[in-house]
Amino acid sequence: MLGYIIRRLGSTVLVMGIVGVFVFLLLHLSPGDPAAIVAGDNATPEQIAQMRERLGLDDPLPVQFIRWSGGVLQGDLGISIFSNEPVAKLIGERLEPTISLSLTTIVFAVVIAVSFGVLAAWRAGTLIDRALMGFSVLGFSVPVFVVGYLLIYLFSINLRWLPVQGYAPIADGIGPWIQRLILPTIALGLAYVALIARITRTSMLEVLSEDYIRTARAKGVATRPMLLKHALKNAGVPIVTVIGIGVALLIGGVVITETVFNIPGVGRLVVDAIAKRDYPIIQGVILLFSGVYVLVNLLVDLSYSFLDPRIRY
Repeated sequence: MLGYIIRRLGSTVLVMGIVGVFVFLLLHLSPGDPAAIVAGDNATPEQIAQMRERLGLDDPLPVQFIRWSGGVLQGDLGISIFSNEPVAKLIGERLEPTISLSLTTIVFAVVIAVSFGVLAAWRAGTLIDRALMGFSVLGFSVPVFVVGYLLIYLFSINLRWLPVQGYAPIADGIGPWIQRLILPTIALGLAYVALIARITRTSMLEVLSEDYIRTARAKGVATRPMLLKHALKNAGVPIVTVIGIGVALLIGGVVITETVFNIPGVGRLVVDAIAKRDYPIIQGVILLFSGVYVLVNLLVDLSYSFLDPRIRY
């Protein structure tokens, strides 16, 4: 196990290096000049050239990459072109809303989706099964921003049960914090619920057809222990896998959800940075999201041996 973890960490470093090169080239070779944006619409070519020199954008790309990657290795993600503040500080100030939304979405999605999947598999072929799977297809088909605006219209504007937009720090109290996260969590979590529920149903159907499940039923084992203790754990590997894969879906959805609900998180930060072509912020956020995704998939791989003792590394 230890050797496997060391090898995976080594491959993680390689993956992050490739991601860094790709992000750097993608942003710097795309159209647009941040120096011209910073200098303003009325800037002369001489002023734009001076701004490019001040920002270090007139250096050759290899020089810029070496300077940037050297700073990243030391924990320095650079300085924002527009705010002139460290990128690490700007990201740190926006982490709490994004982490809060991500955690509540994962908990909501996993609890609801696994419950739906197990129930649909247990009642396979019935009206309950078709209704739950139909709901899953609908949740996966409707875009996040459409669900978000519908929830705002129904629960905030018409019923006035929940706030329309914004975020309340957890330091202000659990109540306001939860209230502000209910709608964005549901909007972001529906697609995630649909994905996990369908995989859970498929895996459970396969396990429920095994001989040991039929034997357990013949011996009179109650339905709940049979489903949760015997079947669900043995169906857990594909479920945990799709939860890890779905983190990519979650990361992409966070950006849209924070924009719709005006949540001052990392997603909003990167949207504003893209509009201004603020390279250091975009690079820092993409590296952060990539690192989280790689780490989650490492944890998913390590969980396999717990779910299935036959798996060895």
